[in-house]
Amino acid sequence: MTFQSINPTTGEPFATYEGWSTEEAQDVVGKVNRDYLSWRRTDFEHRASLMRNAAEILNKKAREYAQLMAEEMGKPLHDGVAEAEKCAQACEFFANNAKNFLTRHPIRTEARRTFVTFNPIGVVLAVMPCNFPFWQVFRFAVPSLMAGNAALLKHASNVPGCALAIEQIFRDSGFPENLVRTLMITSKQVEAVIEHPLVRAVTLTGSGAAGRAVASKAGAMLKKTVLELGGSDPYLVLEDADTDSAAAICARGRLLNSGQSCIAAKRFIVVEKARPAFEKRFVELMSQTKMGDPFEHGTEIGPLARHDLRDTLHRQVVASVGKGARLLLGGIVPNHPGAYYPPTVLTEVRKGMPAYEEELFGPVAAIIPALDETEAIAVANDTPFGLGGAVITRDLARGERIAEFEIESGMVFVNDNVRSDPRVPFGGIKESGYGRELSCYGIREFVNIKTVMVA
Repeated sequence: MTFQSINPTTGEPFATYEGWSTEEAQDVVGKVNRDYLSWRRTDFEHRASLMRNAAEILNKKAREYAQLMAEEMGKPLHDGVAEAEKCAQACEFFANNAKNFLTRHPIRTEARRTFVTFNPIGVVLAVMPCNFPFWQVFRFAVPSLMAGNAALLKHASNVPGCALAIEQIFRDSGFPENLVRTLMITSKQVEAVIEHPLVRAVTLTGSGAAGRAVASKAGAMLKKTVLELGGSDPYLVLEDADTDSAAAICARGRLLNSGQSCIAAKRFIVVEKARPAFEKRFVELMSQTKMGDPFEHGTEIGPLARHDLRDTLHRQVVASVGKGARLLLGGIVPNHPGAYYPPTVLTEVRKGMPAYEEELFGPVAAIIPALDETEAIAVANDTPFGLGGAVITRDLARGERIAEFEIESGMVFVNDNVRSDPRVPFGGIKESGYGRELSCYGIREFVNIKTVMVA
């Protein structure tokens, strides 16, 4: 088995990597666990110093890593640089805060002393996708390592170069040689790794099908999982929203990472009174977006990461139009090489259409009309997903009320785009998964929350 990097801009392969047997992967698990047994005894100051080294490498080589991301999955260079720098920010954040997040917590009882301590659990396996090939790995690895755990990475098969580069970053930062390892295995081999007795937990970012498969196997082995799955984030545009601001927020949210993000804006639920003006301005902004070679200056969206992703997206658009959606922009596959798909806007999207029911993983926006706030909220929640969402309104108290009490998702932003931030918890509900990453909540997912009582 070999892994091949294929440039989605040209469709041409440019690098090949040898895959491993299941036995080789199992052997690496043992090596990782041996480094964990010493790592778990290190203090926070030591861990933090190495994590700051990782931040320094990421910042210094951000352009180099961005080029690799552009080659393997088509991310525009400026986006890749920003992604590497965001990883560095996460390293710095947890280097500065992990000790406080995991300090022992005293509790008053009848005993002489009672406290809760947060201890590492061991080797954590991560199964990661290609759309944010650096960030999604660091989002899991940094808090896990700062908690005293070790990390195994099974990355998406189309970004092996990124996976190995991440492994090398931690090694070059001074972490033990085998504390963070990339497994060059297929998805079919993941099950055997989960079964390994030294793997104590699993985290996955990916599709619902992948999440169910991993959770089923991990559950059978009584191993904890954190799942961050798909999303179809609703953005509610209420009748009092400022048109220019709303359109800008929505366009920016829809085109994030060329539309390939679980937390990208996908369903725009617009109150009828605001819809004509919003649609006009939104289409203008979407049409002004520069699609092109990710290596060229000024490119805002590149190709999708793989041709099959582009083809699936186009089928969803065609099927939605066939069921009555109206195409306002795009919707035509470019007649040139590369997995490109243009910024596309559908309106009058209704229940029963793929653009209403399914996640659109690319630069396609679905505008869904609503009579009023009540119907907009009902439509927002009429989905199996529950990752993020946004409310756009001039009335901040109204927006906060809807965000806090009405929208069924793990994150809701008022008058802004949904995004991840090391300081706040990240994750969803319903079919978007469970558990949290980042912040004090995320770092405590993979620890043993232990009660100690001294009589």
